[in-house]
Amino acid sequence: MIQRIAFAVLFAAAIAVAAWAVEPPSAPAYGVRMENTWIPMKDGVRLSVTLYMPDGAKPGEKLPAILEYHPYRKDDAMAARDYAIFTYFTRRGYVGARVDIRGFGTSEGVPTDREYSEQEQADGLQIISWLARQPWSNGNVGMMGISWSGFNSLQMAMLHAPELKAILAADATAELFHDDIHYIDGMAHVDEFELNMDMAPGMTGAPDYTLDQKILGPRFEATPWSLLYLEHQRDGPFWRGPVRPLSEITIPCFLIGGLQDGYRDSIPAMIEQTKAPVKAIIGPWNHSFPDNADFGPRIEWRDEAVRWWDYWLKGRDTGVLQDPKLVIYMQHWHPPDPNLEAVPGEWRREEGWPPRDAKPRILFLQANHTLADSVAAKDVHQLKYVPSIGVESGFWWGELLTDPRPVDAFSLVYDSAPLQNEVAILGRPHAWVRASATAPSADWFARLSDVAPDGTVTQITGAGLNGAQRESMSEPRDLELGKVYPLDIEMHLTSWVFPKGHRIRVAISNALWPMVLPTPYPMTTSLELGANDGSRLVLPVVPVHGISPPAFQPPQPSEERRDIQSTGELFPGDWTTTRDEVNHKTTVHWHGKTETIYPWGRETDYENLTYDADDARPEISSVQGEAKSVFGLKGRVLTWQGHLSVTTDQKNFYYKYTRELSKDDQMIKTKTWQETIPRDHQ
Repeated sequence: MIQRIAFAVLFAAAIAVAAWAVEPPSAPAYGVRMENTWIPMKDGVRLSVTLYMPDGAKPGEKLPAILEYHPYRKDDAMAARDYAIFTYFTRRGYVGARVDIRGFGTSEGVPTDREYSEQEQADGLQIISWLARQPWSNGNVGMMGISWSGFNSLQMAMLHAPELKAILAADATAELFHDDIHYIDGMAHVDEFELNMDMAPGMTGAPDYTLDQKILGPRFEATPWSLLYLEHQRDGPFWRGPVRPLSEITIPCFLIGGLQDGYRDSIPAMIEQTKAPVKAIIGPWNHSFPDNADFGPRIEWRDEAVRWWDYWLKGRDTGVLQDPKLVIYMQHWHPPDPNLEAVPGEWRREEGWPPRDAKPRILFLQANHTLADSVAAKDVHQLKYVPSIGVESGFWWGELLTDPRPVDAFSLVYDSAPLQNEVAILGRPHAWVRASATAPSADWFARLSDVAPDGTVTQITGAGLNGAQRESMSEPRDLELGKVYPLDIEMHLTSWVFPKGHRIRVAISNALWPMVLPTPYPMTTSLELGANDGSRLVLPVVPVHGISPPAFQPPQPSEERRDIQSTGELFPGDWTTTRDEVNHKTTVHWHGKTETIYPWGRETDYENLTYDADDARPEISSVQGEAKSVFGLKGRVLTWQGHLSVTTDQKNFYYKYTRELSKDDQMIKTKTWQETIPRDHQ
């Protein structure tokens, strides 16, 4: 007994010493000085970098660098946003480095031929080496970013640059075909990103916006990426080339994601497959950093990032190795509301993936359109394909939505009985369906929803499956008419607590437009019910309450550039839907606008998209879009415009893109790309 007491005292003392030994994160002890300079590449091209330098560093003091690297122009479009992030880190003893990819913004060279090109990665390795060799550097470089710069942070980690010691990647994935926005769940998608990125290569850098043909010419002539991506309609070497297996990452990764973000599935995959240290936070947010998300609860993330960087780049023990591997937000029921200010719920910690206490619950699709634990009687349910349904279910798997009952009305819908107790899920639900179609091409979509006692429906998650990709995304094959296929529709990561008295709903459809372009054949699809392998829903059920993590801090005020003011926003913008019931046609129109005032002038950006679908002729669909950026500069007005058209028939995509540049309303440059591209199982 005495030995046990002595051991307990020693153990408690050891914990106390360990806790006392943890150092607080770096304090804001520096000023901020911005320097614009060049990073030379081996081929003579110079990349433009803005260095956020800690002012007041001691003589001979060596500091680590934090790199963010992408094509979203650092000297105009992203200048205010970059300042808010990098001043936070710089005041705490880090050199921030914001680099424009070659051929974009103020960097020299010809634009890269695609996202995440070999050239982009080769340049990235040289940038990291350059930062580590600077007189102020301690030799350690971290890389960070959201979306594009999160993607390439993962990719650079896969390349094992010796100076790259750790990364922070938000809203990012390594699955470029299935997860990225060009082919959502492997199916053709066109949205605002194409408008923005097809026009961007043609623009020169701020604040000069030179019209020198040596600089402007190669940019303006750069092939639009949307054309390149439409020519690669299946997975394979084109999409796999920029990435390596997640298991090959050997440096520590801090991951941030949102349950309303389209790239959230990558975080569980990273936790499962990456042997290096991983720290992850998944909140209820959309495609944003946690401190400025469209809805909350918002949290401060930069303080967590400083703790991370301090440990891996400065060698200070801030306790990050004792942090939970994953902190995730358990969403509680809320009504469908795109303007929701905060998602109700609670934080919980997990030490691995899948969650330790997760257990599958199987609910079988029943002949009377219910869900039940018991095996269903054999039956077949049929569904006529309506190409234009889906607007109310979102434009990618990442936003708060209105009530999806208008989509449910054209789906096969199955509801559980009112729940006798709360049911919590955490993970990726599966819809296992036995399905057939009367056409050689069909998509299937499964959506999981919460049905309140008053009938209100809140969509929780979902996913789609291209029937031709049922066995392989790289080798799609036509469906055999009438043949029944077992299909696994793995829905996107979610968390949810269904309240007592609510119902669980799964809805199956063959369209989710305009998120996914319609398949080209009229058809009827069927679901087979019955037996243990019949159509069923599998939910990852967990205890309603998990282990609580340490509390996050609320967002801290960000430093702002007083010389830049912006109003409006391009995305999410405004949407309208018009249905011509007599002629079976539907149109969805989207538009957004933003305006920014810089010291050198005013920039006004406009974007719009129009989607058309024809329920009587599903092969006929179109996407028409336009982007325009108007720069009011001293003594001149420059206008860059891009016009995108993608139309379809049964066999082909018809692509057209026109890039234009005007000076004082006089056209000075224009170029058009036009191609007919065969549909490849899309």
